[in-house]
Amino acid sequence: MIIYNDKEKAIAAVKEDGGRLQYASDDLKNNKEVVLAAVNQYGGALRFASEELRNDKEFVLAAVKQNCDAIQYASYELRNDKEFILAAVKKSGWALEFASADLSNNKEVVLAAVKEHGWVLQFASDDLRNNPEVVLAAVKERASALYCASDDLRNDKEFVLSAVKERASALYCASDDLRNDKEVVLAAVKERASALYCASDDLRNDKEFVIAAVKQNGDALQYASEELQESLRRFNNENI
Repeated sequence: MIIYNDKEKAIAAVKEDGGRLQYASDDLKNNKEVVLAAVNQYGGALRFASEELRNDKEFVLAAVKQNCDAIQYASYELRNDKEFILAAVKKSGWALEFASADLSNNKEVVLAAVKEHGWVLQFASDDLRNNPEVVLAAVKERASALYCASDDLRNDKEFVLSAVKERASALYCASDDLRNDKEVVLAAVKERASALYCASDDLRNDKEFVIAAVKQNGDALQYASEELQESLRRFNNENI
């Protein structure tokens, strides 16, 4: 059903609801100004654009710049085009979600994406989620990106040490074993006192360890277990 044949009326309509592009004439679905106005309001409107526009590299990049959701409706040829996906993920790392399987396994593409937003590591291939260089780049951008790494890396002491030295709060996403590792936790606390809160309950309640952590960072005590904090307060009061 065609409702919009007039360009100006179509633009006014899609600015209110991008999905109205589906009711535009074929000529207007192939009109860049009309389609961009629709995509700006609703990224999914790109699916109603002409096949020609959905396969137009320059145009789809402009659409993705306005609304990153649009990329899912780009042609498969574009989503498998390295140059296009590289440009897209540099505008919005989330574009990686809709890249082809080959490109989600491309180190250059994934590095560019995680540097824009660390959490998109979840859309990388299994091999790259196990790649120390890629994962560390993601963690540098967003500490919690470590959660998206392979189990092997999250349990790799050497790697996690390097990660918490970059972003101390990445400790929260390390394996349970490493959150209970004194060397790893102390390295994190040295960078940021609140990292102690990410340690295992056992370490947060370990008096000797917490004292060592406080020596690393004087603000760490407030992140020990409440039980241990109360115990130390009582000790201090009794010895005043």
